Amino acid sequence: MSTQSTAGIDDAGTTDHPSRSDGFVRGVSEVIGGPLGDHAVALDRPAGREGRFWTAARIVLALVCLTLALHWVQKSPCQDGAWQNNVQYTRLCYTDVLALYYAEGLNEGKVPYADHPVEYPVLTGYFMGALGLPVHALGVDDPGINQGQWFYNLNALVLSALAVATVAVILALRRRRPWDAALFALAPALLLTTTVNWDFLAIGLAAFGLAAWARRRPVLAGVLLGLAGSAKLWPLFLFWPILVLALRAARLRAALAAIAAGAVALVVVNLPVALPYQENWYRFFELNTTRPIDWGTLWYIGRYLDGKASPPTPGNLGPFEWLNANIPALNTLSYALFILACLSVGALALLAPRRPRLAQLAFLVVAAFLIFSKVWSQQFVLWLLPLAVLARPRWGAFLAWQVAEVCYFAAFYGELLGAATSRPVFPEGVFVLAASLRLITVAVLCGFVIRDILLPERDVVRHTYADDPDGGVLDGSPDAPWYLRWRGRSSTGAAAADPVAA
Repeated sequence: MSTQSTAGIDDAGTTDHPSRSDGFVRGVSEVIGGPLGDHAVALDRPAGREGRFWTAARIVLALVCLTLALHWVQKSPCQDGAWQNNVQYTRLCYTDVLALYYAEGLNEGKVPYADHPVEYPVLTGYFMGALGLPVHALGVDDPGINQGQWFYNLNALVLSALAVATVAVILALRRRRPWDAALFALAPALLLTTTVNWDFLAIGLAAFGLAAWARRRPVLAGVLLGLAGSAKLWPLFLFWPILVLALRAARLRAALAAIAAGAVALVVVNLPVALPYQENWYRFFELNTTRPIDWGTLWYIGRYLDGKASPPTPGNLGPFEWLNANIPALNTLSYALFILACLSVGALALLAPRRPRLAQLAFLVVAAFLIFSKVWSQQFVLWLLPLAVLARPRWGAFLAWQVAEVCYFAAFYGELLGAATSRPVFPEGVFVLAASLRLITVAVLCGFVIRDILLPERDVVRHTYADDPDGGVLDGSPDAPWYLRWRGRSSTGAAAADPVAA
């Protein structure tokens, strides 16, 4: 690490203190006496050195456990499954976990894919069956138990453990910046959506995959990301940033090993279902191919604006209404925009003055997928949470995004309640405004990350770390000779521009 003095780093030049380095936190800290002083004893010093139990890491872990406990309380009105008078919407406690226990036939002992098609990738189906079938067997032996409630609580326990593990990974990747993980631990989105679906299965595996890559174990990283992609599709997109960064750093062997390992893991997990139960296995792809424009997406906002500009008629559809009536065209456009965004991220990785950090590009790719997707469910915010913390740990913009997510969450349940009762809770424009704010704040976060890539001196993580703490074999690697020739740089010039890599 550079010995240059940097604001926010302690006397040993190792640990960031947000009250010094983050303008938003510094302003808030004035309420309790101002930023940490030069002679204060910091909680993020190792426990053995100061004899303190409550280190920063332990405080963050305690905070995430508190958030998850509050989430369980917030979902408690729905846990018995007796959803009378639309309580799942009025109490904002709906969860797919409980609803699909019955919808997917787990309460009848049906084996996912073998006895019933499942709308999710296979590892999520395996997970549902691994927890659901024992609960059903228990219910057969003891008819007095509430199977749905047992299933939900068992899932909540495992998913919460994966959320805690994700925080532990962030802490491990940011040992010099432990308070960054508090962004994740205190995120309102975590409080509201942790167990709405099984997303933390993919998030936890993806986090372990990134940690393995950071520990220079590319094959293990590939296996874990492949498993994560077998639970939800999005972790597979992380291979693209790994590949383009490895190309720039001449570390293609590690990247290709990770990609190959991920492909093998994906095939091994899917084949036992895809071969004997092809139709049921294909249900996930069929559903995503045939779905129209879903609530809260960019396309939904466009449909609303179409209607405001000119009420649609069979012979006069606005562009977004036309796309909703022509699903293949909608799919093609959505995929094309995402591919274009990925190519743009690749170009950014190659044209940036300094090689970007892996987390920065990973955040941009997953955010682009959500922005251009025709489905953006309420819990998909969880995909971005750990990546946002690793990519740009700044409190101000992060909290603005979280406020927008909370507004969308409330507006979405208002729409659900209105649809269930056939009595609108509020004008549709309110929901569209909330969806627009969510979209805008995610786009603004992308803009900030791109700015940090183009102006690496603005990247707060590089204030604490010499290069990329998540980069693994990329961390500290110089740019490839072919890249230096392409950009017209000599190795001496590159060393002057990036002394860490040199």
